[in-house]
Parts: sequence; C-alpha cells; structure tokens
Amino acid sequence: MEKMDVRPGGVWRFIQRDQEGNEYAFNGVYQEIVPTMLEVHTFEFEGMPGHVMTERSVFEDHDGKTKLQVTDQFQTVEDRDGMFISGMKEGATESMNRLEEILLRKK
Repeated sequence: MEKMDVRPGGVWRFIQRDQEGNEYAFNGVYQEIVPTMLEVHTFEFEGMPGHVMTERSVFEDHDGKTKLQVTDQFQTVEDRDGMFISGMKEGATESMNRLEEILLRKK
C-alpha cells in the first residue's frame, strides 16, 4: 500500500507486482466511511485511466462472525466487461483468499 488515508475524501493507492516483476498500480478516493459497518471508495486501474468504478463494502455481524458483501458499480457495461476481460475477477478472488488467510491466522 503506497497511500491509505481512510476518511471521506482521502485517497488510496497500491502497486501490485506479478511473478515476472511487472507492476500494476490502482488508486481511488474514499467516499463514505461508517466504522465497522460501511466503506465506499472509487477504484481505477492506472493502466486504463478514466475507467472508474465505485466499490461498496458492507460489514454485518452474524453471531460473532462478520459477513462482508462487496458490490461494484461500473460507469458503463463496456467498462464492466473490460474489467472482467482484463482479469479483475481473478484478482478480486485472489485478494479475498488472501484476506481469509490473514484472518484465519489471527484466530
């Protein structure tokens, strides 16, 4: 994580490196924060500037466990399709799997 200013209007930026050493940068702006309940931010792949989506994460307590529901809103159908073709689904799945690994280690 290069930047992470978690407050409405704050920015975030991270750089991902693949096994070959290629770098891919992503950034966004936090739009809404409700501690322990809600986080909304924009998401933009710097390799394709101008294609910005909004991601909404809702956290719900269920018998001492947390349910996370993430919803992505794209500006156009073409943006959505382009993101999926570019490997977004695989990247998001990898991120969620890593989050699960980290949380399981914390137990």
